[in-house]
Amino acid sequence: MTTFQSVAVGRGESWKYQPVNPNSFDGTDTERIIQAIEIAKTSSQVVRIPKENTNGTNIWMIDSALLLPGNITLILDNCTLQLSDKSRDNLFRSDNVGAGITHPRWNENIRIYGVGNAVLRGATNPRATGDGARKLSLNPQREQEKGNWRVSYGSDAGKPGLKQTGDWRNIMVLIGYVRGFSLKNVRFENAHGWTISFERTVGIDVSDVTIFNQEFVTVGGQQLMTANKDGINLRQGCKNVRIDNISGITGDDFIALSNLDTAPDIPKKHGEIDRSMVSASRWYGPEDDIEQVVITNISCENRYRAVAIRASDRAGIHHVFLNGVIFRAREDRYEALLIGGRGYGKESLPGKIHSIQAMNIMGNGQSLLRIQAKIANCHFMNGMYTGPNEHATLYEIDLAETSNVTENAWLKVR
Repeated sequence: MTTFQSVAVGRGESWKYQPVNPNSFDGTDTERIIQAIEIAKTSSQVVRIPKENTNGTNIWMIDSALLLPGNITLILDNCTLQLSDKSRDNLFRSDNVGAGITHPRWNENIRIYGVGNAVLRGATNPRATGDGARKLSLNPQREQEKGNWRVSYGSDAGKPGLKQTGDWRNIMVLIGYVRGFSLKNVRFENAHGWTISFERTVGIDVSDVTIFNQEFVTVGGQQLMTANKDGINLRQGCKNVRIDNISGITGDDFIALSNLDTAPDIPKKHGEIDRSMVSASRWYGPEDDIEQVVITNISCENRYRAVAIRASDRAGIHHVFLNGVIFRAREDRYEALLIGGRGYGKESLPGKIHSIQAMNIMGNGQSLLRIQAKIANCHFMNGMYTGPNEHATLYEIDLAETSNVTENAWLKVR
């Protein structure tokens, strides 16, 4: 095992062989970590963030996104990084994507490794939450009682001159156009939207992660609804993915594979601040298919799904392998696995979602599996459904419109 040690040296000294420690710099927590990353880019390529902050606290407060270059390793050594109440940004983002970056270049080899108890946490009083379709509200429950469902809490609500909807900056870790990304042994708490989202990323390895991202945030003793609290999202163009040993509670889907274009007639480009994705939410061809995905050892709880697989129109999702999912549905809602998705643009064309195999799945809710698309070559085995309904699978499409779909020992159990 490699042991990472950091030596605080003067700015004129060489960092060539040592992980860079942000405690060796001046400024805010954000500024010191950014300086450490800049030094590491041209030296050891390793930044170690320790538990002890020289400002006398054990928390590193982050005011704006920590931008990650290629060929960088972050060691989170028993530390806690928390978005400050000033922040309206990601906690981590690959530095090649962002507002106004219309032609992102590819990055390579970004690694975030937790040692011991490494925690990434949202703000105590977030300025904005939810995706690009959510209007900010100081009292979202009251708005929903009026029939205004597309809302989410944010302290910026009603403030003149400030953006009044969510967007991709509410994602805690946002990675786009990267070849080779690894994240291990980290606990996430109360993201402002999706916990981790990948766009057009190839070679993803996420393991040993705990996600605590519930639907409500407590501010001043009051519980306030925050929308779109997914766990891990794979968007257009994600390929060669390994997701293993992930557990926790989310306010929305725990893992979502989404290849969607909800408004195909509206022009879209990379870097638009009003969107839920930092790159264009459009399928440009097979290079934007989601494929070669392995998901194993998942234990989760929410009111939605453990794994949701959604595609629209010609966009493809295929060669997905799931093994070992335990899903606890709150309020007996929804299902462990969803394949299809409706209300996200044009219906998925026949066979565009294909070659999915799921085995050793346990869950309650309305079904173990819900199928809403004309899928092909999909196989389900060793499933135990413990919910209130009669069948483990709920077909919301004519079975004759699917092709080569099988179930083996996929059962309702008492």
